[in-house]
Amino acid sequence: MKIQRTVTVDKPLSTVFAYLSDFTTTTEWDPGTVRTVRQSGDGGVGTSYHNTTKFAGRETELVYVVEELVPDRRFALRGENKTLVAHDTLEFSGDGSRSTVTYTADFEFKGLTRFVAPLLAPAFTKLGNDAERGMREALSRL
Repeated sequence: MKIQRTVTVDKPLSTVFAYLSDFTTTTEWDPGTVRTVRQSGDGGVGTSYHNTTKFAGRETELVYVVEELVPDRRFALRGENKTLVAHDTLEFSGDGSRSTVTYTADFEFKGLTRFVAPLLAPAFTKLGNDAERGMREALSRL
């Protein structure tokens, strides 16, 4: 399952990148996120985050690890728990006054969950729409 959304705001690229590459800010822009806490690292490659998300009426926890960080260009993490592997990628473009972020979340389900996953498509669409709106609003406040 894949969700991809693009957000453009009238904010400097460096400001937008700094904000979104601090994954703890998900509590401010991703309505499904209950909390995200940095477990280790300095925000760069190898940094791990403990994320609690509410989805389809239940809370689920994932540990995300930063896999790629290219300043002002790309930020990628891999999250995992016993039923899911999530690959979140944020790609950035822009200049000193305007920024575009393309957020892609790829979900790979494990075990029996992979058989139920197609039934969750409407909930994932809503999740993507809510995250897009939340990201746009949060970035506009920067």
